[in-house]
Amino acid sequence: MRFAAFFLVILVVLAALGLYVHRRASGLLGLGQRGRRVLAGVLAAGAVAMIAARMGRGALPDGVLRGLGITGSVVSLSIVISAVLLAVVDLGRLLAWSGRAALARAGAGGRAADGGTRAADGAREEPGAPGPALAPREPAPMPPALPRRAFLAHGAAGSAFLIGSGSSIYGALLGRHDYVIEEIAIPIPGLPRSLDGFSIVQLSDIHLGLFVGEPEMRAAEDLVRKARADLIVMTGDLIDHDPRYAEHLGRLTRRLGPLAREGVAAIPGNHDHFAGIGQALDALQRGGAHVLRNRGRVVGDAGGAFALLGVDDVWAARMRLPGGGPDLARAIADVPRDLPRVLLCHNPVFFPEAAGEVALQLSGHTHGGQVNLVVRPADLVLPYGYVAGLYQRGGSHLYINRGFGTAGPPARIGAPPEVSRIVLVAA
Repeated sequence: MRFAAFFLVILVVLAALGLYVHRRASGLLGLGQRGRRVLAGVLAAGAVAMIAARMGRGALPDGVLRGLGITGSVVSLSIVISAVLLAVVDLGRLLAWSGRAALARAGAGGRAADGGTRAADGAREEPGAPGPALAPREPAPMPPALPRRAFLAHGAAGSAFLIGSGSSIYGALLGRHDYVIEEIAIPIPGLPRSLDGFSIVQLSDIHLGLFVGEPEMRAAEDLVRKARADLIVMTGDLIDHDPRYAEHLGRLTRRLGPLAREGVAAIPGNHDHFAGIGQALDALQRGGAHVLRNRGRVVGDAGGAFALLGVDDVWAARMRLPGGGPDLARAIADVPRDLPRVLLCHNPVFFPEAAGEVALQLSGHTHGGQVNLVVRPADLVLPYGYVAGLYQRGGSHLYINRGFGTAGPPARIGAPPEVSRIVLVAA
C-alpha cells in the first residue's frame, strides 16, 4: 500500500510536468492536432511503463519488465529534466519581458515630460512669430530585436529538449554502468603501525533486482578484485525491494569472500528491510559474511587491531520494527574499548550521533544524488548536506559511497557508480 501511494504521487507529478512539456514542445515544433496526440501518447506511455515495470513483477517476464523500465525511465527523465530546463528558459524570458516593459514605461514618461516642456516654451512666444520649420517625421522602422529574441527563445527551448532527452538516454544506457574506483586515505587516531595502509573496499547500494543482475555482479567482482582489499564491507541496500533476489546476494557474497583476507562484513539498509530483512540477512550469512547488525568484531590480531562496528538502518526504527534501529552502544560493547573504531552505517544521517564515538563512519544511501545535471539538488534537501565523499565532525570522519546500483529510475547522470577503496593511515 505504501509503495502504491508513492507511485501514485510520482504519476501525478509526471502528469503535471508532462502537460507542460507537451504544450511547449507542440508550440516549438508547430505540431498539428494529430502530432499533439502522438506526442501525448509517447509521454503518457513512458511514465506508465516506468511504474508498471516496478509494480508488475510476476505478471510479465523480467526481460519484458526490464525493457519497459529502461524505456520508461528514458521518457520520464526526459520529461523531468526538460521541464526544469524549460522553466529556467521561461523564467528568463519573463524577467527579460518585465525589464523591457519597465524601460518602455520609463521612456514614455520621459517623452511626455519633454513634450510638456516644449509646449510651455511655445506659449511664451510672441503671436505671429514664425516658429522653426519642422521636418516631417518618418515612421521609425521596426527594430530587428523581436525576431532575434524569438529565435533565441526557440533555440533555448530546443536546447532544453535536446539536453533532457540526450542526458536521459546516456544515464539509462551508459551512465549507470560507468563504474569508477574511488581511493581515499583517512587518518585513524590510535591505529597500530602494523595496520598502516590497511585497505577497506566498500560496496554500497547495489540494489540487486530487476536492473542489477548477473552482468553487474560480475562487474562488481572484477572491480573489487582490482581494488585489492584487506577487508570488504557492504553498507546496505543490497537488495532493491524484491526478496526473490536474496539468492543473488548470497551468490555475490560467496564470490567476494575469497578476494579479501579479512573476508566480508555487511549491514542492512532501508531497502533490505523493504524486501524482507530476514531473507537479506540469511543470504548474507549463508554467503559467509559477518553480519554486523548492532554488533562489533575485532579486525587484526595481537600485533595490531581495530574495532569494526555495524548498526541497523535508521529507517528500521521509523518503521517501528521490533528491536529495529541503530544501537551503537550495543555494538561498542562487543569490542575492547581501547581499540580505534570504524563504523558501518547505511544512512549518513546517523553521523552526528556517532561523531566522537568512532574514528570513521562508512555510509551510502544517497547515491550521490544519482541524477545531477549541472547542479546537485541533493545538496539542498539531504540532512546536514551529506551527499557524497568525505566529511568531518567532532574529530571523526564520514565517507559516503555513491552506490553501485540505482533506485527509482535505472539511470545515473553526474553521479557515477562507485567502489570505494578506503586506506587507513596511522595518525
